[in-house]
Amino acid sequence: MIRIVQLHFQEDKLANFLTFFDSVKEKVNTFPGCNGMQLLQDKANPCIVFTYSNWNTPADLENYRTSETFIGIWSTIKPWFAEKAAAWSVDAYFDGFEF
Repeated sequence: MIRIVQLHFQEDKLANFLTFFDSVKEKVNTFPGCNGMQLLQDKANPCIVFTYSNWNTPADLENYRTSETFIGIWSTIKPWFAEKAAAWSVDAYFDGFEF
């Protein structure tokens, strides 16, 4: 299962987010049930970023979303948002990429 989350940060908070992300990315990337994560940044508006993560099961994602790790991350970054976050859980219909 793939989880895509769109985050739109206030311009003056983007550097804070990127620094913070670098300090927590391995906690998420190695969370039980997570098969890897990417941070993607919009070319036209760098204040818009996306997390793209791959999970074994919906239960694994839910375990992460209710974990102290997620709660700590979310409580730190949420005040930096310019807009409400948007998230999608999707299955790959076609995957022609080799990661």
